[in-house]
Amino acid sequence: MALCPHDGRESARPVRSSTQRVARKIIGARWYSGDIPDELLKGEYKSPRDLSGHGTHAASTILGGQVYNVSHRQSGLAAGMARGGAPRARLAVYKACWGPKIDCGDASVLAAIDDAINDGVDVLSLSLGGYGEVPGTLHAVARGITVVFAGGNEGPVPQSVSNAVPWVITVAASTIDRSFPTVMSLGNKEKLVGQSLNYNATMNNSNFHMLVDGQRCDEDSLASVNITGKIVLCSAPLEAANSSPNSAFAATFVAVVKRRAKGLIYAQYSANVLDGFEDFCHLYLPASCVLVDYEIASRIASYAKSTRKSVVKISRVVSVVGNGVLAPRIAMFSSRGPSNEFPAILKPDISAPGVSILAAVGDSYKFMSGTSMACPHVSAVAALLKSVHPDWSPAMIKSAIVTTGMYSCHTTSSVCISYMASVTDRFGMPIQAEGAPRKIADPFDFGGGQIDPDKSIDPGLVYDIDPKEYTKFFNCTLGPKDDCESYVGQLYQLNLPSIAVPNLKDSVTVWRTVTNVGGEEGTYKASIEAPAGVRMSVEPSIITFTKGGSRSATFKVTFTARQRVQAGYTFGSLTWLDGVTHSVRIPVVVRTIIQDFLSDTS
Repeated sequence: MALCPHDGRESARPVRSSTQRVARKIIGARWYSGDIPDELLKGEYKSPRDLSGHGTHAASTILGGQVYNVSHRQSGLAAGMARGGAPRARLAVYKACWGPKIDCGDASVLAAIDDAINDGVDVLSLSLGGYGEVPGTLHAVARGITVVFAGGNEGPVPQSVSNAVPWVITVAASTIDRSFPTVMSLGNKEKLVGQSLNYNATMNNSNFHMLVDGQRCDEDSLASVNITGKIVLCSAPLEAANSSPNSAFAATFVAVVKRRAKGLIYAQYSANVLDGFEDFCHLYLPASCVLVDYEIASRIASYAKSTRKSVVKISRVVSVVGNGVLAPRIAMFSSRGPSNEFPAILKPDISAPGVSILAAVGDSYKFMSGTSMACPHVSAVAALLKSVHPDWSPAMIKSAIVTTGMYSCHTTSSVCISYMASVTDRFGMPIQAEGAPRKIADPFDFGGGQIDPDKSIDPGLVYDIDPKEYTKFFNCTLGPKDDCESYVGQLYQLNLPSIAVPNLKDSVTVWRTVTNVGGEEGTYKASIEAPAGVRMSVEPSIITFTKGGSRSATFKVTFTARQRVQAGYTFGSLTWLDGVTHSVRIPVVVRTIIQDFLSDTS
């Protein structure tokens, strides 16, 4: 069963669904509010019922049934058939988080996880960011439950990833091959394109609106222009580094609404802020909010400056799906590694769709963005793997997800069920990571790459771990111990489907063991992509499995610094190939250092 953390219960006994028409989809529900402040409970449902829609959205992404003719707010945007990734799964809901900001009580979360373990769930899906180690998750993994976490929405800042313990799957967010262009027609007959969710046709007609350049749209800039009843252009490229895209957009939005603007054309280097402000745009800016890049903004500003009466018409947005959209890209907001607590554990583990994801909210369907939306995609895959391979441990399921991925997909339906290639898009180009500037994505952006469920069913080899191996690590997270410093420094020896060496001075040898879950017989050869500035070798470089022989093979990977230098991280990979169908790839990150107290996290 998939568990959704934002719907649940307070008493100890599951509350069974009262409706039978959902084929007993929801088989239990609990809620927890003992440690929640009273102010967060005001206006909330004192029950498992979801108020914010966050939990419903995540749950329907995991296991929603097939629904035809859905679209964003029934507007026609992203129209099609929607279904969850594992529609035949059953759901137990545990509501431990409350209020519009989804605030969670530590005791409530712990109680929810404890009840979920005792209820016998198979997968815990926790769309929660901001945690180091959530109590109870190791116990869940020890009981054979796969735990999937959101990686957080604090990107693109390095060392911002949360939920970085090694026994969980930590998920980054990526875009899908769908965009929402809207045409802006200027008074000089020039047509430019931005991104918008401007679907309300009654707000768009053949009329042009007055256009004014608000420049930075701060107090000083807006004091010198009249934007009331007009569409205002806001562009401040030199200030872009001073705040995140979300906070910068929010400040601008408040400023232009205060002066009763009719619409907003906003320049930004990320289009990932649309979903969060759509409600406010349609309520307070009837001519819509449109996002453009700084080049488009410069052309609009030049036009506005060239005439005494500048006008613009904003057309209704359309949906574009498929090859015309470069995807996937790691979302701007998706938190990045390395982990500031455990740099020898590579996080995030994997990326999945998390931008403008269409799923159920209340009695409709709605876009939401965040690693909270990416997390349930991975949870659905974990549930499917558990169904196909009921004897696999959580570590085996995690390994199968991280180490595979070769094919691309298209979002021909409203919820993406198949995904892009592991580290390249469908055109064979490297996946990019949004930021300032945009760059080629690396393991700190997406771990093993973009998820591919089809390949994960038959990974060939997996990296398994006995949960007892995590116990010493867990004990060290509780407080200083005599041997914790040396142990935490050697975390790269855990049998994870990744290797992170944050402190390479001269030479380090890392051991790994793979388990054959493919055919009884097979030979795998190692393919090495060494991190820059590092010599990397694998011994043995060929492993063979024979009928009746051992199903496991142990190998060592040796890293040697090519020069003694205080350097940043460089990236590589180790892939085991059987020459037929299996390509078992793990990401590798290494940082060479001279002195422990001085390092570069870039």
